[in-house]
Amino acid sequence: MATEGTQFEYSCFDVSIADHVAHVQLSRPDQMNTMNKAFWKELPALIGKIDGESLARVIVISSTGKHFSAGMDLSVFSDPHAVPMTGDPGRMGENLRRVVMQLQDSLSSLEKARVPVLVAIHGGCIGGALDMVCAADCRYASEDAFFTIKETELGMTADVGTLQRFPKLVSQGMVRELAYTGRKFSASEAQTMGLVNKVFADHEALIAGVLEIATQIAANSPLAVVGCKEMLNYSRDHSVEDSLRYMATWQSGMFRQDDMMKSFIAKSQKSQPAFDEVWPVAPLFDE
Repeated sequence: MATEGTQFEYSCFDVSIADHVAHVQLSRPDQMNTMNKAFWKELPALIGKIDGESLARVIVISSTGKHFSAGMDLSVFSDPHAVPMTGDPGRMGENLRRVVMQLQDSLSSLEKARVPVLVAIHGGCIGGALDMVCAADCRYASEDAFFTIKETELGMTADVGTLQRFPKLVSQGMVRELAYTGRKFSASEAQTMGLVNKVFADHEALIAGVLEIATQIAANSPLAVVGCKEMLNYSRDHSVEDSLRYMATWQSGMFRQDDMMKSFIAKSQKSQPAFDEVWPVAPLFDE
């Protein structure tokens, strides 16, 4: 279990954990936090560690420097070992498909995590960075933030999540306009369309505000919050009838009175309930 002020070090991220909240910061400001090869490996590893070991109840992702992230680092696709550009076309295509799916899985780690993931965005959120934030539970921005589906302007189709998740968050017509044009859109426009929950005056207010929201989430029963995320993700991709049946099945197995009684007692005593964490995800056949 993480203790107060726990920190972990990665080459692309600074990670600290306090008060049941993990704060993950993109930490390559001089490179505009581009998503290099290390980024794609470290992101699912650190999300998996925090979630799998039950180190925090909420994850907040923010960034440093001028921009949140300028998107994909070109080194990812210039590596001849990962993406060979010569040889049999069929085998090249099969290999590229696997590479793209590995990149997709890296960002999907935010969605697959049991705990909520909140993203605090400032400056540019460009290309692959937009793919990433679309996989989070909630997005918040500072007034200077802007977004763009940059891939279209560069002559390719966005391929790691924006075109699949963005339409679940805002209207189809708006997504199509932004995807076809590749134009920039501001934080205020992103809020109007429903991509971001709230816009803050500046970076400092953004971080403080999102951490406050994370603290409010972390004060609730971890099991109840995990259930909320599980049901919301399932309902997004299934019919109402299927989702209601899954909800009934989930509740029959997961609902227990312990956390509810702790909430009632704490409220009567005007105190904060002390909930147990959800159990860590044990490795299969761990010795």
